[in-house]
Amino acid sequence: MEIANVTQELYAASKRLGKSADALFGLGKDKAETERVYRAELAKEMFKLRQEKMPVTLIPDLAKGNVSEKLFDRDLAETQFQAGIKAADAIKVQVSALQSILKLQTDI
Repeated sequence: MEIANVTQELYAASKRLGKSADALFGLGKDKAETERVYRAELAKEMFKLRQEKMPVTLIPDLAKGNVSEKLFDRDLAETQFQAGIKAADAIKVQVSALQSILKLQTDI
């Protein structure tokens, strides 16, 4: 690999890392929003079940089942956020490897 190619790849990886930071911010915001919506809907559902005189021990499980779509959205947002973190970590490893290659080539 030529120094120019390594430098170009390093620059491109650095730009991807910057974009991934912006994407992670968006994913984190989505994660927080879906958590907020889920908790609000769960609380409403639990209150409704309590008003219907549902036994207290059954309310948490029934309420979660009744708002399962919101629970799915929350879990999906969490998974996407974690995947974004892993992708950013992979880019960091690539940048580190390219820096090592560049250092070795400039030392020669």
